Amino acid sequence: MSSQANANQGFLDKYFGLSTKGTNIKTEIIAGLTTFVAMAYIIFVNPSILKEAGIPHEAAVAATIWSAGICTLAMGLFANLPVAVAPGMGLNAFFAFYVCGTLGLPWQTALGAVFVSGIIFLLLTITRLRQLIIDSVPMSLKSAVVVGIGMFIAFVGLQGSGLVVDNPATLVALGSLKSPSVLLSATGVLIIGVLLSLHVKGAMLIGILIITIVGMALGITPAPTSLSAVISFDLPAFSETFLAMDIMGAISYGLVTVIFTFTVVELFDNIGTLIGVSRAANLMDENGKIENIDRALLTDSVGTMFSAVMGTCTVTSYVESTAGANAGGRTGLTAVVVGICFILAIVLAPLAGLVPAFATAPALIIVGAMMMKNVSHINFNDYTDSIPAFLTIIMMPLSYSIASGFGFGFTSYCILKCISGKYKEITPVMWGVTIIFIISFALH
Repeated sequence: MSSQANANQGFLDKYFGLSTKGTNIKTEIIAGLTTFVAMAYIIFVNPSILKEAGIPHEAAVAATIWSAGICTLAMGLFANLPVAVAPGMGLNAFFAFYVCGTLGLPWQTALGAVFVSGIIFLLLTITRLRQLIIDSVPMSLKSAVVVGIGMFIAFVGLQGSGLVVDNPATLVALGSLKSPSVLLSATGVLIIGVLLSLHVKGAMLIGILIITIVGMALGITPAPTSLSAVISFDLPAFSETFLAMDIMGAISYGLVTVIFTFTVVELFDNIGTLIGVSRAANLMDENGKIENIDRALLTDSVGTMFSAVMGTCTVTSYVESTAGANAGGRTGLTAVVVGICFILAIVLAPLAGLVPAFATAPALIIVGAMMMKNVSHINFNDYTDSIPAFLTIIMMPLSYSIASGFGFGFTSYCILKCISGKYKEITPVMWGVTIIFIISFALH
């Protein structure tokens, strides 16, 4: 190895603390690629949703990529956490279908509401209120949040694979096992499971690539037919959405409930995700404290405002980051790799689009299985702990919202502890958060 290479490796080791956290450059790169492949779908899904709000499609693509890339790089370089950031699923649907659809407001006004919510996040972060909220969450609920996110991720994966489909009578049902793509997804779960049991590095990334290649060979998913299908130098421009937000419009419309909803959903989606990824990456100590959480929250706050400036909905920490954490990602270098991949996706967007949902779904299902182990940290002998934990876990996938699961857990915890005479275990911050959730549920 050359002296220059040694110097570069030494710099990265010192900056990110690779040796201290028991990782190395190769592992971090594999983890970053794993996370990116697992969440690359956002490049295509988010613009298609924002298009329903009236945002020009090409501008939405560019805004999505740049927001995800820059904010994820910031999370890696500033907070040194293996957490990827991108426009939030659920938040984009609320933005497009409720704010712009049901309320009929212009997308510029909706972006203004996103920017205002970012200012609120920043104030909560500077005053350390967001960190107080995280620190106030009891360990049983923190563990439940991790398991709940795992179930949420697995549910998303099961839907993406086609193993679980909607049903008018029962809401969900088993998909058709005669479908080639469903069978490939099921096979992908087994392939990744075998590779993990054999302690193969990059098991999930390898599994995703195998299923993608087999899918192309069988004609289930399209294979690239030319170089232009893989690389495009026709860079999408975001000039139509850059600084197009209408802040005064959002304020003059009196969008208190809209801004409140953006704030609550993003706040607890982000907190829940940070807890889950930190636990998976062993970055949470025995007291439930998360390393560099203050920097992560500051990055997220500024990122929310940046996303509005670029022309997309609120960015948030992504639950798919746990895929990278479970692949060995322990530092911000993982996030830097993800951020670089997003920026490169400006040119390689067609290539990222070649990975079908049924190929990434197995990785999400496996991650959900991995996160189940945290259920052992819940005290099931105390019903004032176990019932709120159960509600947290079950409501995340069934309500399709990490924030809702958090809300049911918080609210039931405070009520049960209070009625059972254990009210001293409830902190003032817990009470305050519970009241916020009750108001949020009432406005839902």
